[in-house]
Amino acid sequence: MAHTAMSGSGTNAGNDPLQTAVWRLRSRACWVDAAALIQPVTADASLQRASLLVERCLYTEQGWAEAEDALRTAEAVARSDDERGAAACERGQLAYAATLLGVRDRADEARAALGRAAALIAPGAPGRALLDFRRGLLAENLAQSPQAARAAYRRAHAGASAQGDPLLLSFTWRHLAGLALREGELAEARHGFGESLRIREELGYLVGTAPALASLADAETEPEASRLRAEAGRLFRLLGGVPTWLARQLSPPAATA
Repeated sequence: MAHTAMSGSGTNAGNDPLQTAVWRLRSRACWVDAAALIQPVTADASLQRASLLVERCLYTEQGWAEAEDALRTAEAVARSDDERGAAACERGQLAYAATLLGVRDRADEARAALGRAAALIAPGAPGRALLDFRRGLLAENLAQSPQAARAAYRRAHAGASAQGDPLLLSFTWRHLAGLALREGELAEARHGFGESLRIREELGYLVGTAPALASLADAETEPEASRLRAEAGRLFRLLGGVPTWLARQLSPPAATA
């Protein structure tokens, strides 16, 4: 399924040159260029293209209209329950991103779309772990329910482990660690953030490495925290200030330097 490429490892069983090129562009914050390589002639291709443009919105706070257009195409060509469920999962993610970033309150749409996806994607199906993770994001950041978020992240973590999806594991490690940090569990937080960073560095997922460094810095003591934050800032600037929301996390230490 194409939507699992939005987690994935950056490699593919058939060593498909197109998918390798898409991964390299995506990991370097070049979502528009990656999407341009994909011809939306099938449901899977349409969904992957939409997924790339939805991810661009979350990281750059731009491109909402393009993502909506691509998503409508993916929804229109979806035929199976898996395809419709995957499109609904992306619809929920786009609505979540718009709400989280203050573009427009689409929380109800996000909940409805992810609920629809849950009804269509069977437990154990390839797209279920990604769906569980996104339901965790909704619970943590919109519903303010860390308990529900932790349960969803753990389901996603188990699913990503079973499917051999290292990139999704890097996300579940990071968000479980974030909950641990909020509860003052520093050793657990450091371990989770460290695992997330390790995976992203191994995969060459550059756009996700700066956030991983900054998160680990939040759980470390000086001088290691400053070193990690400085490295995060270097990568952040290298990628042209992406992800945009990381600037808020990096700015307090910079202001006191």
